[in-house]
Amino acid sequence: MKAVFSHVKQYLRWYILLVLVLLSLTIFLAILHEDRKGILKFQVLDVGQGDALWIESPTGIQVLVDGGPNNTLLKEIPKVMPWYDRHIDMLVVTNPDKDHYEGFISLLKKYSVDVVLEPGTVSKTETYALLEKEISDRKIPKVLARRGQIVDLGGGAYLQILFPDRDVSGLSSNDGSLVMKLVYGNTSVMLQGDSTDNIEHYLSSMDGENLKSTILKAGHHGSITSSSEEYVSLVKPEMTVISSGVNNDYGHPHKETLETMQKLKIPTYSTCNNGRLVFESNGEKFVLKNKNAREAIVGCRF
Repeated sequence: MKAVFSHVKQYLRWYILLVLVLLSLTIFLAILHEDRKGILKFQVLDVGQGDALWIESPTGIQVLVDGGPNNTLLKEIPKVMPWYDRHIDMLVVTNPDKDHYEGFISLLKKYSVDVVLEPGTVSKTETYALLEKEISDRKIPKVLARRGQIVDLGGGAYLQILFPDRDVSGLSSNDGSLVMKLVYGNTSVMLQGDSTDNIEHYLSSMDGENLKSTILKAGHHGSITSSSEEYVSLVKPEMTVISSGVNNDYGHPHKETLETMQKLKIPTYSTCNNGRLVFESNGEKFVLKNKNAREAIVGCRF
């Protein structure tokens, strides 16, 4: 009789433990959902001299725009995704330059992805071939980005493709770079990739005041080849963000770019002296979550 009672007691102990675990998990997921409710997250990841942008919609749709150089991306992803989440809804390759896609090669070995969006610019490098192989081996569909497309992210958030509007396989990687606008309510982010002032001038003539955005992600890491005064004046951002590496070989961001922002009285922040830049929008206002964020300096020289 004692043996039976002991067995029942042990069973009840395990049952109670299981109930507590399930209850804790339910509470955790409820809190997670509540924290996300109505908030769009936009983050400029700290991948050195390259681009990697994280977007999480109010409904939890996750988009990674560019993957940065080497394997640095794998150190940044755990900062924006919970440990148990191994799925990303969409990867975007804005152009086939190594500092925009190389990190995706390692990422695809560890995370599942639903779709890859790309502009159609061409690269014949061995490294880019490795990325193409990873995408092909995992049977991930690729979609060509074209002007007018809308990518619904849920909860009222979406990506609006502005460029390319044509076959860009014959253009340089920068001239053919994907340009799109992230929109949520009355807030927005202009995502430039490595787009040049040639394309900025074209978009200025096409879209005019419709380019207006809350945040500008400066093209080509703050290079003089992007962020023309004409274009920035139309975007009219409240803030500009730049992704560039400390003491990089290119002198990004360039003096002329920062002078344009200063002339137009636009606060400008770089990953090189702030690390990962974190923004949140409730649909009415974007808030920079970094405490004591410092404005960008020429060439990221310290």
